[in-house]
Amino acid sequence: MADRGAQAELSTEPLILSLDVGTSSVRALLFDHDARPLPGSETKVEYAPRIGPDGTAEVEIHKLEGLTLRAISGTVGLAARGAVIAAVGVSTFWHGVAGLDAHGRPTTPLILWMDTRSRRQAQALRQELDAEAVRARTGCPIHPSYWPAKLAWLRQSAPEVWSRTRRWVSFGDLLYQRLFGELATSPSMASGTGLRLLAGGWDAELLERLGVPEQSLPQELGEMCGLKPGPRRRWPQLSEATWLTAAGDGALANLGSGCVDPSRRALTIGTSGALRAMTDRLPGRLAHGLWCYLLEPGQYVVGGSLSNGGNLYAWLVSTLRLEERGLEQRLGRMRPASTGLTFLPLLGGERSLGFAPNASGAIAGLTQATTADEIARAGMEAVALTFAGVDRALDQTVPGAMRLVASGAAIVSSPVWAQMMADAIGKPLAVSYSAMEASSQGAAELALRHLGLKRRPRRQPGRNVEPRESARAAYEEAYRRQRWLYSAVIEGSS
Repeated sequence: MADRGAQAELSTEPLILSLDVGTSSVRALLFDHDARPLPGSETKVEYAPRIGPDGTAEVEIHKLEGLTLRAISGTVGLAARGAVIAAVGVSTFWHGVAGLDAHGRPTTPLILWMDTRSRRQAQALRQELDAEAVRARTGCPIHPSYWPAKLAWLRQSAPEVWSRTRRWVSFGDLLYQRLFGELATSPSMASGTGLRLLAGGWDAELLERLGVPEQSLPQELGEMCGLKPGPRRRWPQLSEATWLTAAGDGALANLGSGCVDPSRRALTIGTSGALRAMTDRLPGRLAHGLWCYLLEPGQYVVGGSLSNGGNLYAWLVSTLRLEERGLEQRLGRMRPASTGLTFLPLLGGERSLGFAPNASGAIAGLTQATTADEIARAGMEAVALTFAGVDRALDQTVPGAMRLVASGAAIVSSPVWAQMMADAIGKPLAVSYSAMEASSQGAAELALRHLGLKRRPRRQPGRNVEPRESARAAYEEAYRRQRWLYSAVIEGSS
């Protein structure tokens, strides 16, 4: 958490409060009218979801709500006396779902995107429905990450909970109900549920199949004003602020990274990972393995997501008991794709490109001579190779990318991993020093847009990583081996 002795500098211009609710931390930060973060204004609170061997991934709603209010209070308290906070931009993770009863009390924990307990229901829905038609309509595959499978699982596994639930919400929706007394969502968050049509409105066919009344889902709004008396007393500096309804963190990361047209793609690697392009045209056809969500109406985000990113690196370090001192240098001295290993980095299940509900990780090529460092290098390269497949699919759907822009702590802090990404994908990679938390930046920029304020364009300092021609052939062969192992292990077991 930021030092409370250091207050944000006084400004007569309006400030923006950016709130970023992620799956491992909640972060609040002040930005000025030019979308620049104010030094000394950050409050960051970390937490850990409950993860179970049966595929459980959830967090208690009251716990996350308390941490979020704490983060807001911390940063509001760091604002200079007399500062005007004109708007609040909010970024939250996509796909999380919770139930509320008739009195607005939670009937379930917040079930996160990585929860895989609904894999059987996902398989049943894929067999029963035209899965490709559903993806074309909603932009979302049928998969445990999304609401249709989760709701089908809840209805079957917890009928008493199902009968008590009157509303289905994301965390951002619930937060706004607590603050404003009104249940509302954004087009961005609704588009990540798997229940919203890309053209607008909820998917009637899916709702009927799931037994979900449309009135149990929140209405879409762009912004809200007028805090309830309790929050107004708690944060008088926010009493007149415009609050944007929460948008998906991935879409905001594109905005915060400057990837707002097909020429630049945003590569984010935090706990998980994603590669996304933004376009103002609804794609005519989504290549296999891609999804399509919204930032706002008329702004589409097309991409692929991996369930393993920084969490895979953390697993490698912990499980292999790697000596972290000097690890980056040791990994960097190895030649590309030289370990003799083929790694499927699906320890947290699979999303793009195959969306196999029962996917798991695998390593082929182990010998008694294999070292822990080699396994770590192979695992990191495997993530890069998977992203290479996503990039090829994006070339088919939203062509024209000349460069990738990297954000997220896992890749920004590892030049070696950034080089692997550039080499495996075959495109230049820009790693911005200010892109550690691009979704917070994007939330601030979206808030400025809603206020009618346009920030001055500026060049963000960073480093450029060029793909090396000498690595191309090695990674092409490694990609073919990875696809062969996927076919043998994942497709062969289905």
